[in-house]
Amino acid sequence: MSEKKIFTDSGIEIKKIYHASDVPLHVPDEPDAGHFPFTRGVQEDMYRGKTWTMRQYAGFSTAEASNQRYRYLLSQGVMGLSVAFDLPTQIGYDSDHALAEGEVGKVGVAIDSIMDMHALFDGINLETVSTSMTINATGFILLGLYVAMAKEQGANLSKLSGTIQNDILKEYAARGTFIYPPKASMRIITDVFEWCSNEVPKWNTISISGYHIREAGSTAVQELAFTLSNGKAYVQAALEKGLDINTLGKRLSFFFNAHNNLFEEVAKFRAARRMWAQIMQSMGATDPRAMMLRFHSQTGGSTLTAQQPMNNISRVTVQSLAAVLGGTQSLHTNGFDEALSLPTEDAARIALRTQQVIAFESGVADTIDPLAGSYFVEALTNEVEQQAWDLIAKIDAMGGSVSALEEGFIQEEIARSAFAYQRQIETGDKIVVGVNRFKIEGKEDIPVFKVDDSIRQVQIQKLAELRKQRDPAQVDRVLQELNDKAAGGENLMPTVIEAIEKKCTLGEIADELRGVFGEHHQG
Repeated sequence: MSEKKIFTDSGIEIKKIYHASDVPLHVPDEPDAGHFPFTRGVQEDMYRGKTWTMRQYAGFSTAEASNQRYRYLLSQGVMGLSVAFDLPTQIGYDSDHALAEGEVGKVGVAIDSIMDMHALFDGINLETVSTSMTINATGFILLGLYVAMAKEQGANLSKLSGTIQNDILKEYAARGTFIYPPKASMRIITDVFEWCSNEVPKWNTISISGYHIREAGSTAVQELAFTLSNGKAYVQAALEKGLDINTLGKRLSFFFNAHNNLFEEVAKFRAARRMWAQIMQSMGATDPRAMMLRFHSQTGGSTLTAQQPMNNISRVTVQSLAAVLGGTQSLHTNGFDEALSLPTEDAARIALRTQQVIAFESGVADTIDPLAGSYFVEALTNEVEQQAWDLIAKIDAMGGSVSALEEGFIQEEIARSAFAYQRQIETGDKIVVGVNRFKIEGKEDIPVFKVDDSIRQVQIQKLAELRKQRDPAQVDRVLQELNDKAAGGENLMPTVIEAIEKKCTLGEIADELRGVFGEHHQG
């Protein structure tokens, strides 16, 4: 009887045992961490000098409620804030818009204006905290709100640190919270690159995201290939705008998923650094720091199960280990209850404690790239890399990520992988503990976090107060100026910030640009 073959989730066959002959491409004296091509890490001392930044992605209900959660997380040892926004905020509608009904504050915090920003960061010094904002189509507006708030605090803008996700290409591929057509969106993103390089030099202007591509059903190899292809598209757009690749490259960051197949995930992260260094070098970068792939990671939301949800603590632990062993710079751990609801405070604390136990008790942070030299890990790193290069070559042949998205290639590849994975679960070829094996009878009593629909009325009242306070003539003037600059090709960021300071709302700014750029509708 022939021996059963075993594959990773990306379809890479796993051999029974690995030997030195399985890694002919592996160079024994691979450069140390902090040196091109950064396979072993982007910092020379990695976690021996400083642990990764421990973040907890949070945001719900009103800005006031989210502020309380941020203060709690900071008191429990979180090193940086990570803000989730509700769906209307993500797609450029104020809370009083008809399309916002039923969605205000549900999957993140509702932010309509500078008033909400005041409440969100009340008592938090923006000059001293690193803030990551998961926002894309309206990322430039949220950055404007953050900068306007920092200016009111008297902060030195050159000291502001943080990240806006600002990765619109993956929205067309996997997630769907886009507003404008791809080319207009790319123009806005390069405006952010240009403005930040001069005004907010420490800010990471984009977090090129594979996370949502993976959540939509891609494999690890596809996540890597599609993310790096998107990164190439952003860099090319910036170069066409005349930006310096060595300056831009230092402000790019990435956002990857960490799933359950520990060794494949570690291989993915190691291959990602090596590949991006080569991509940036080929595009003209000469400064090694501009070739570094720095990344935030988050444990896999789509891997969490509503059945036996306490099992998710184990899944998150394995995924966190994969991210740390793979050399992440920043990590968010999901709450065990997130297949049921937004995380409760208890679940968020357990998720944070998982990171802290790994950092301070497990010993995995004591040496750099601890799995390097494993015949298996090195062979798998090479195989993941080669398969990702093959996919990137297909995308390049189509003219790059924007063209591949317009043709539907990336979307179809993700859909095919998602279908194949679901079929494996249904047939039992893929075991998911508590779902298709090791089930229990009855339902576990797990407290869930709920957001009341009444908060929409709170937001509507705040919007009414804002409109009473402001000067309508100034609002009309600045919105017309925004319209003119959008049509004329000038950088939008200075006018966006002025509009915010004149108390224009997020929805008003997004709508003004809808009038110029139009809206994108997925075919």
